[in-house]
Amino acid sequence: MDEIRQTLSEMFEAEVPEEDILGALEVLLAKYEAEEYSFQIYKIGGGYQFLTKPAYQSSLSIFLKQKSKKRLSTSALETVAIIAYKQPITKTEIEQIRGVNCDYAIQKLLEKELVEIKGKSDGVGRPILYGTSNKFMEYFGINSMADLPTLKDYITSTNTIGEESDPDFHNQAAEQLAEMEEKNLVDEANLIEESEDSSTDEISATNNPEPDQENENPEQSNDEESNRGE
Repeated sequence: MDEIRQTLSEMFEAEVPEEDILGALEVLLAKYEAEEYSFQIYKIGGGYQFLTKPAYQSSLSIFLKQKSKKRLSTSALETVAIIAYKQPITKTEIEQIRGVNCDYAIQKLLEKELVEIKGKSDGVGRPILYGTSNKFMEYFGINSMADLPTLKDYITSTNTIGEESDPDFHNQAAEQLAEMEEKNLVDEANLIEESEDSSTDEISATNNPEPDQENENPEQSNDEESNRGE
C-alpha cells in the first residue's frame, strides 16, 4: 500500500488519502471478478497482481505452448537473416543473394512484424528498403542488433551484395538465427510452465491460508483444556 500511495503521490504531485486508494481497489477487485474477464486482481504478498483465473489457465497454456512451437520456415529464416545482416536492403538485393524470388517470404515476415519498411532507396525506381523491427529482437531473444553473432566465414570488407564470393552467406546467417530461435522458444516454453506453477501456487495460498499455529493441533488444545478443568 505504501508503494501505491507513493507512486500516486508522485504522479499527481499531491498526497492521496489511503481510504481513496482502498476504495478504488475495491472497485477494481469487484470489476474483474466478472465472468467476462479471464483474469482478476489477487492480493498476494502484501501487494496486488493481475493473474489468470484458474478456469482459463489450461486453455491459455495450450495456446501459448502451440504458439511457441511455431518456427519460421527455411525460406523465411534465410530471408530475414539476409535482411538482419545487410539492412537496409531492397528485395532485388535479397533475391540476388538467395537466387530465388522472395515475395512470399518477405510478405510473411511483414505479417509477423519481424521486418518493416525503412524507406526507399536512391537507386533507379526508388525500391523499398527493408530492415528488422523491435519484434525481431524480441523473437530472437536479443537486446540490440549488436548482439547478433558474427559470421566467421563472412568478411564484409571483401564481399559485396550478390557476388559469388559469398555464396553461403545466407545459409550461415540462417543457421545462426535458427539456433537463436530454438533457444528463445525453449526459454519461453520454460517461462510459461514456471508462470503457470507460480500462479497456481499463489492463488491456492491466497484462497487457502495456512491455519494459525495455535490451532494446528485441536486435539492437543482440547487435552490442555481438559487438564485445566481437572
